[in-house]
Amino acid sequence: MQLPARLLRRKADSHKGDFGQIFILAGSARYSGAAALCSAAAMRSGAGLVTVGIPESLNTAFIKIKYPEVMTLSLPETKSATLAEKGFTKIKNFIKEADVLVIGPGLTQEAGVQRLIRRVLPLAARPLVIDADGLNAFKGHLALLSSAARINKNIILTPHPGEMARLLGRNIGYVQAQRKNIAREFAANYKVTLVLKGNNTVVSDYSGSCYVNKTGNAGMSTAGSGDVLSGMIAAFLGLGLDSFPAAKYAVYLHGLAGDLAAEEKTQISLIATDIIGKIPEAIKRCS
Repeated sequence: MQLPARLLRRKADSHKGDFGQIFILAGSARYSGAAALCSAAAMRSGAGLVTVGIPESLNTAFIKIKYPEVMTLSLPETKSATLAEKGFTKIKNFIKEADVLVIGPGLTQEAGVQRLIRRVLPLAARPLVIDADGLNAFKGHLALLSSAARINKNIILTPHPGEMARLLGRNIGYVQAQRKNIAREFAANYKVTLVLKGNNTVVSDYSGSCYVNKTGNAGMSTAGSGDVLSGMIAAFLGLGLDSFPAAKYAVYLHGLAGDLAAEEKTQISLIATDIIGKIPEAIKRCS
């Protein structure tokens, strides 16, 4: 697959602000790695600036595991070191500076966190990626997505089959039996771009565009792989692609990077950081 020029060419007088300010709401005491993986993938995929909004007590430890180029925004937290609802105003103010917002990796399903996610949704007037626990917040609240999509035409959801089943109130078997149809119908009904992950990931949007990916391998069924994909999609949105092409190219390159990593590490030994390490080579092969 040939990548579009927008992803590959940079003017000599470019500066970091030209390539997207990504704001990622992610992480908790148990899942700080999800925030690190998502932000690292965004940087490796061309983002100019990346800031992670993370619970305040995790900030010092997080700095040690993240890419040094990634910035942090310390946010109020609960007793269990998840994002607290009282951080809403600080998040609201920072979102004004961001070109792209990512919500979800490692946030947990605590009730307060889920309420915070639903409050943040209407603030995102620019491209938005909703992943992992960000998706779980909308189980039983899908009307909020429809309302947001009337204003924001660049909302991307990235569920795996289990998360898709929860959103629909069905079982995983139902989802897996008709992946392409479900992706198309959901995208059309809620006016979003849907990335239904798994073997032959399906990307569909509300206009009827649909792409079935053929890169990737079973070794990518490992913790953090989805966080990497979310960061890649966010980076491509920040570089100026609309939601469908950003998702399509990210899915393809994510799978290709996974294939390259599996060649070197084997499928059984493949981990998410290996995928990030192969993003540059995957981009080279498509340029």
